Amino acid sequence: MIYELREYVAAPGRADALHLRFAEGTLSLFDKHRLDTVGFWTDREDAGRIVYLLRFPDEETRVQRWAAFQSDPDWKQLKAASETGGPIVAEMRSLSLTSPAYWLHETTRELP
Repeated sequence: MIYELREYVAAPGRADALHLRFAEGTLSLFDKHRLDTVGFWTDREDAGRIVYLLRFPDEETRVQRWAAFQSDPDWKQLKAASETGGPIVAEMRSLSLTSPAYWLHETTRELP
């Protein structure tokens, strides 16, 4: 299993527009392209910082699904419409994560 941690920082004054794009379009397109979202968060001290985690069975699937998403005409239209007043993303980072052999990621660990 591969996890991808993505972080977006909204352009100054554009946090609401970035949240709106995720809420009203991006997440449904994630579903359409089988981008499996594990969790979605905002920084408690900066609502313009959005972090989410995706899960993929392997690297090939990750690459294929992102390519399909990025070439989708609905995504291109949504992105263009959301940026009519200028860019809404100032920074974006992506980390591809795998579990080390000692982590039993298919089981639930309980803390004492």
